[in-house]
Amino acid sequence: MLPPLSLYVHIPWCVRKCPYCDFNSHQVPAADRSSGSGEHVSIRHGTNSEPAASQLPEAEYVDQLERDLRSQLGWIQGRKLGSIFFGGGTPSLFSPLAIERILNLAESLVGFAPDIEITLEANPGTFEQAKFAGYHSAGVNRLSIGVQSFDPLQLQNLGRIHSGAEAHTAATQARAAGFDNINIDLMHGLPGQGEVDALQDLKQAVALGAEHISWYQLTIEPNTAFYSAPPVTPGSEQIAEIQQAGRAYLAGEGYGRYEVSAYARTGLASRHNLNYWSFADYIGIGAGAHGKFILPDSGRIIRTQRTRAPRDYLALGCALGKGGGDFPQAKVTDVAIAERPLEFLMNTLRLEKGVPAMSFPAYTGLPLSTLAGEWAKLEAMQLVEPLGPRISTTEFGYDYVDEILQRFLPSD
Repeated sequence: MLPPLSLYVHIPWCVRKCPYCDFNSHQVPAADRSSGSGEHVSIRHGTNSEPAASQLPEAEYVDQLERDLRSQLGWIQGRKLGSIFFGGGTPSLFSPLAIERILNLAESLVGFAPDIEITLEANPGTFEQAKFAGYHSAGVNRLSIGVQSFDPLQLQNLGRIHSGAEAHTAATQARAAGFDNINIDLMHGLPGQGEVDALQDLKQAVALGAEHISWYQLTIEPNTAFYSAPPVTPGSEQIAEIQQAGRAYLAGEGYGRYEVSAYARTGLASRHNLNYWSFADYIGIGAGAHGKFILPDSGRIIRTQRTRAPRDYLALGCALGKGGGDFPQAKVTDVAIAERPLEFLMNTLRLEKGVPAMSFPAYTGLPLSTLAGEWAKLEAMQLVEPLGPRISTTEFGYDYVDEILQRFLPSD
C-alpha cells in the first residue's frame, strides 16, 4: 500500500537570519542583489529596520524547482498531492506570480487531490494586503504566520524585524484577503518569560481567531548565534509549568493537541504535518530540501536531500542550461531494514493519538511483530498502549517519547 504524497518547496532566503534559527535559511547579501538574469523581486525590511531594496533570482529559482520536480516524477507512482508546504527562509519574499507558477507546475506534473491543502509560511513584517490577496488568488489556502511572540521585548530578544502590532495587522489582513485557515507560530521558554507572559501570547493568537497554533519551546541549537552566546531562559520546572498552563488554556478554548507542539480547531489539523508524522511520502524541492519515498516494487525506502547553498543549487541548472536535461540527482540514501522501526516511531509517536497499526507493515515492509518484544516491556511500564489497533503512547508516555525511542535504536 502506497502512503499519501505531499510536496515541500524550500525558499531559502530571508531578510535577516534570526539568532535561534538552525534552518537552511540565508540572509540576502548585498553582493547577490543584482545576480541572475531573470525576473527579480524587491524585498523591503520591516519597520524595525532601515528600508532597503534587494534582489532575488526569483525566476531562475523557479526554473530550478521545475527541473528538480521533473527529476523526481519516477518516484511519484501515480499519486496526487494531498498537501503542499512552502517553507524557508521566508517564502513570502517571493511574488504571488512566482508562487502561482510553482503551483501550476506541481498541478500539471503531479496533480492535486480535490481537497489539497496548500500552506505558505509568512513573516508579519514582509507583507502588504495586496500580496496576501495575490497568494490566495494563486491557490494558497492556508497561511502560517511566524509571529513567535507579540511581546516587543521578546521580539527584540529573538531578533525579529516585525512588531506585535504588525503581527496583529498581518492576521487581520490575511483574513480580509480570504484566508479561512490561518496558523500562528509562537515560541515559549523565552528569556525572562513567565507563565503569565507565555499565556498572554496564546490569548492574543486565540483572539485573532487562528484556526491552528504551533506553540513550541525555544531550544538552543548548534550553528546558531544563540549557541555562541546563549540567552538565560527559564529552568525546566518553570518550562513544565508554562507548558501545563498553556495546554490547559488551549484545550479550554477548543484547540486540540494532535502533535507535540501543534494545536488545532476540530478538523483543522495541518494535513501536511499529519503526512510527515504518519511516515508517509513527500517530495522535497529547493535548496537543502529533503524528501522520502517508499518504493514497494524494490522493497526500498529512500531519503533524498538537495544541496543546501542557494548559489550552488542555482549553479546546477546553469551547467545544464535552460533547454532541459535531467536535474542532477539529490543525495539519495536508503533507510536500512534495521533502522526502519526507529525511523517509523520517531515520526509517528509525535502524534498524540499515534497511527493505525496496519501502517507499520504497509510503510516499513516489516511485520508488526518486529516491535512486539520491546513494546511489551514499555506497555508494562505504562508508557505505550497495547499494540493494536493503533500504535501510540499512553497519555503518561507522551512526555517520554525520547526514552521510548531509545529502546528501538539499531544494535551495532
